[in-house]
Amino acid sequence: MSFRVTWDNLLDNVEELSADATLLTPVSQKPFHITDVQQHRVLIEYQADSETVPLQREQFETLFERVADATGSFDLDRLPPGAEPYATVMSLHPRFTIDDRDGTLSESETPTASPLVDAHTVEHDDGPREEPDIPVYADALLLIDALEQHDMTSLTELDVPTLVNLYTLLSDVQRNANDLRQEVRGVLLDRLHHDQPVSGQYGSVQRTVRQNRTLKDDDTVVELLEAEGIDPERVMSVDTSKLDDALEVTSLSESDVYDIEESEYVRKADVDEEMKETRLQGLKDQLAGADEDTTELQAEIEELEQRITELTSFDSGTSFHTRSTGG
Repeated sequence: MSFRVTWDNLLDNVEELSADATLLTPVSQKPFHITDVQQHRVLIEYQADSETVPLQREQFETLFERVADATGSFDLDRLPPGAEPYATVMSLHPRFTIDDRDGTLSESETPTASPLVDAHTVEHDDGPREEPDIPVYADALLLIDALEQHDMTSLTELDVPTLVNLYTLLSDVQRNANDLRQEVRGVLLDRLHHDQPVSGQYGSVQRTVRQNRTLKDDDTVVELLEAEGIDPERVMSVDTSKLDDALEVTSLSESDVYDIEESEYVRKADVDEEMKETRLQGLKDQLAGADEDTTELQAEIEELEQRITELTSFDSGTSFHTRSTGG
């Protein structure tokens, strides 16, 4: 199929998008909107910036040719700076597909939908809130209740039972939150395919490679050092820093004397404290602005407070061998 036909079909598909459709760039995951479709260009606007950015027809043709030359799939990491939106918009054509896990753009005979359209949109459900059945949620509720009952700016004035309750709840929240964090990290590792930060509402993360070195068995290291004319006693009897110094003056590589394993992990790259504060204030305003009859709700709250008191009360003469479901 010629690019002229591809371009016409692409414009038709772009024009069919809803006016409020949100798209994501494939690598940095920056949200943007299409503001206008013209014969020789597509105008977009990044969500975090009101400046209009034109995407030119000629650049789409160049990307079209790059995909064709790739004879399979085009690696999105090869895109020049600022060119990511071209790949996203190109994926609106039914014959062009973005694999956001492998980080590739390819052409196929089977029509597909772009995974980067409306990918970050959050639907607001006005129905009743449901409590997630996870330990950290229950622990967090208990902790919030405890924090609201005491003046946390004067810890030294709190009695021992209160401090014990706070310490217990903080420990449980930390443990369960870390368990959940590791589960989320495992899923993220399957979704992130590059070292560039990926942003969310409250912050950003990025995929990073970390190396762990383990010294190979002594016989192997000694034999290699002796073959290079290095006295093994100079490096084996002190520490690995001496070994590293020896490597600099030999033809040996780091991998010759170390078993090197790479482990991938997700690290926190940034936190948007202002966004967190705004969201938190919004939640407080929602609770304060509730205008429904709260008589029954207040009774339920009082009953819950009584249960919380029983669960978190501390008695030095009593030992427990069971745990609450939120522990």
